[in-house]
Amino acid sequence: MSQANVFMNQHACPCGSETVREQAAQWFARSRDGALALAQQGELQRWLAEHPQHQYEFDLLGTLWDAAGHVPRARLEALCQADPVSQLPRRRFISQALAAGVASLALGLGWFGWQQHQLNYQDQVQTALGERRQLDLPDGSQLEVNGRTQLVVQFSAGQRRIELREGEVMFSVAHDSGRPFMVSTGHGTVTVTGTRFDVRQDPEQTRVAVENGSVRVEGRDASRALLTAGFGSHIDARGQVAAPYAVDAAAVTAWRKGKLVFNDVPLSEVVKDVSRYRELPLRVAPGKVAALRLSSTFNADDTDALLRALPSILPVTIKAHADGSSEIIAK
Repeated sequence: MSQANVFMNQHACPCGSETVREQAAQWFARSRDGALALAQQGELQRWLAEHPQHQYEFDLLGTLWDAAGHVPRARLEALCQADPVSQLPRRRFISQALAAGVASLALGLGWFGWQQHQLNYQDQVQTALGERRQLDLPDGSQLEVNGRTQLVVQFSAGQRRIELREGEVMFSVAHDSGRPFMVSTGHGTVTVTGTRFDVRQDPEQTRVAVENGSVRVEGRDASRALLTAGFGSHIDARGQVAAPYAVDAAAVTAWRKGKLVFNDVPLSEVVKDVSRYRELPLRVAPGKVAALRLSSTFNADDTDALLRALPSILPVTIKAHADGSSEIIAK
C-alpha cells in the first residue's frame, strides 16, 4: 500500500469511508457554490457532529481547496478525469471536481499537501509552572513537555530540528534516516534518527538521558559522546560533553507522571530539581548540608510536602526568609 493510501486510510470511518468522502465533497461543493440557507447550515452542522470522520474529511477538503489554487488546471483535469466540467471557471471547476472525483483528487493533492506539511513545519511551545503537555509532530514523533519549558520546532526537507531554550522534554522520535532529528540548546546538540530520550536544559548545563536507541551528543567545543539505552551525559557551560555514565532512566523521566524520584542524590542536586517546580526560590546551605544524600519519591506538584518531610529524613531544618524563599540548613 502506498504512503498516500496509508494517509487516507488512517482515519477510516467505520460507517464506510468512501461514502463519507463523497458526502463531505457534496457538502463542501455546496458551501463553496454560495451561502447555505439557514436550514442547510443546521443540516451541515448535524452531519459534521455525527462522527469525527465527517469533520476530518470536510476539513481535509479545505486543505485540498487551498492546495488546488497552486496546481495547474491540466493537472487537476488529469487527476479528476472530468472533461464535462472543463469549461467551468477555475474555482467552480475545482469545486465540481472535488464533488465528482474527491478520492483521486485527495490522493493527488492531499498527498502533495501532506508531504509539504510534513517537510515544512514550524511551531513554538511554552509551558507554565506545573504544566505538562504532549505535542504530536507531523512526522509521527511525540514530545512530552515539562513545566517551565520553551521550545521551537522547525522541520524542513533535510532536517527535523528542535531548539530547546529552557526546560525539559521527553522525545519519542519517529525513525527517518533521511532526516536526522536534532535538539539544540545553548550548550550543544543532540542528534538521532529514531529513539526515546530526555533532554533538560538548565542555565549551567544540558543533561541527556537515553531510554531506548542511541543518540549523539555534541558540545560547542566539538567534543562528542555516543549514548545508548541506560546511559546519559551532560554538556557543561563551556560546551564540553562529559563521558557517558549510567543513569536510571525511569527516575530521570518520572516527572512525566508528576513524580520526583531521588536515588542517593546529593541535596544540592535535589534543590536544583525541586526549584524547577517552585514559584519562589529554594536554596541549601553550602558545605556538609549540601553534600547530604537523599533517596525518596515526592509529588512534583506539591514540593511543600517535600520540605515538610525533609527534616524527618535528614538532619536538616527549613528556614523561611522574608522574601518568601526557603533555605535548607543544618539542625
